Amino acid sequence: MIEKTATLTVGQSDSARDIATLRRPGNAPGLFWLGGFRSDMMGSKAQALDALGVQRGLAVTRFDYSGHGQSGGDFLDGTISRWLEEALAVFETTEGPQIVVGSSMGGWLALLVNRALRQRGDERVLAMVLIAPAADMTRDLMRETFTDAELLDLWEKGRVEQPSDYSDEPYILTRALIEDGENHLLFGAPIRTHCPVAILQGGNDTDVPPAHALKLVSHLVSDPVTFTLIPDGDHRLSRDSDLDLLRQTIERLL
Repeated sequence: MIEKTATLTVGQSDSARDIATLRRPGNAPGLFWLGGFRSDMMGSKAQALDALGVQRGLAVTRFDYSGHGQSGGDFLDGTISRWLEEALAVFETTEGPQIVVGSSMGGWLALLVNRALRQRGDERVLAMVLIAPAADMTRDLMRETFTDAELLDLWEKGRVEQPSDYSDEPYILTRALIEDGENHLLFGAPIRTHCPVAILQGGNDTDVPPAHALKLVSHLVSDPVTFTLIPDGDHRLSRDSDLDLLRQTIERLL
């Protein structure tokens, strides 16, 4: 099964952008990857997912959001609405039931993708694996943690710059990203997924603290949920032992 690179155009006229995808043909259920904020489809967790697909003969789909990795578009134009539109467009290219695996921001998008699909009568999300899920991150993990000076920058300059633990370049958080996130908030009401959800969370995660993942668990009151805490795990959860746990979690759902 040879992996196929393809480009999918999402959006119309001035908002059109080319989304880079990698698809490995195989059996169902397929594995569908949703990466994190400023990550790409060539990261270690995405590669581990692909390797599991090869081992089990399963279809695997991964892609880069606009402004990320090999995709077109400007990162500073990115919003949850924009990246959700892309995720849904790529999902439409898949066939049969899918296990959706979302990391960090991808965990939030996984929940939003599942909700949007079920609203349109598509019940192909068989299960979800959420790795350090950053649900409602634009409010809970960004805006509500800003200093007064950062809030002033957000209002006056339209952006906040924060140092990154993963890059020499700062994180740039735009006012458009923060304001658009308000349209997709999940907390405050029960979250129905209509499928099993497995959450993997690092105990030493400073980007998405364990308490945030537990807040998500408290909202998932009607569907089967497993929560696995890796006490010494950080946000990335990309050590060999972490990747083994990810594989085992998906194997159980299969």
